[in-house]
Amino acid sequence: MVKGRGSVEGLFVHPVKGLSAQPLDRVELRPRTGIPNDRVFAFARPDGSYRPGMRTGLPKQEFFALVSDHRLAGLDTHLDTETEILTARVAGHDVLQADLSTEEGRDDAVRFFTRVLDLPPGVTSVLAREAGRRFTDAAAAGDGPMNWVSLVNLASVRDLESRTGTVVDPTRFRANVLVDGLPAWFELDAIGQEFDLGGVRARAVRRTRRCAATEVDPGSGRRDLPVVSMIDRTYGHQFMGIYLEVLTAGVLEKGSEVVV
Repeated sequence: MVKGRGSVEGLFVHPVKGLSAQPLDRVELRPRTGIPNDRVFAFARPDGSYRPGMRTGLPKQEFFALVSDHRLAGLDTHLDTETEILTARVAGHDVLQADLSTEEGRDDAVRFFTRVLDLPPGVTSVLAREAGRRFTDAAAAGDGPMNWVSLVNLASVRDLESRTGTVVDPTRFRANVLVDGLPAWFELDAIGQEFDLGGVRARAVRRTRRCAATEVDPGSGRRDLPVVSMIDRTYGHQFMGIYLEVLTAGVLEKGSEVVV
């Protein structure tokens, strides 16, 4: 029985944890595998638990990310996922171009972000990458959650705006998929149900509890809106969006129909 219909209004990949979202027109999905190239790089804290070669997930606090390092949002970054060249721009000007496939390029990136993060002398970030692994917020829960796809319902964001009298950019939630046409907050009661995303089947597996990263304006990098408190005061919970587990292979495109 169809319980809801909508459409895919946005697709995003975040190749480097904490850095810019990159819009997509289409993406190929495989069962129990997340968005290709999503959160495959991260900058780990030098005094944290990350060690090269480790095969277990770590919580977001182990990495430099928007939850604690809002100045990262002030950069416009792009990773070419084929060449692994990372570019950073400020006010329309290139300030970094680093080839992450080479040791020299990785060192350049580490030095650059050490300056951006204003780390103390002698302290540097650690560029993390592990083959076959993702540095998603859900990764700490295991290898399966590491490959979940995040979805946000635009009607829920609009309802929050209406009830609080604010403007909330949906990209604050750094989701992979933005959908519209479903009732507001419909998704929070859909856990366990299957979604058809343009022919790709996925199951809703968990609500997404929000953190202070959503307080950061994705354009300016300013921490300017207490989004978590707003949701909590308005609805009595701290959720916005859900995680999906992909069940079948296929191509998801912007504009695709969503059927629950």
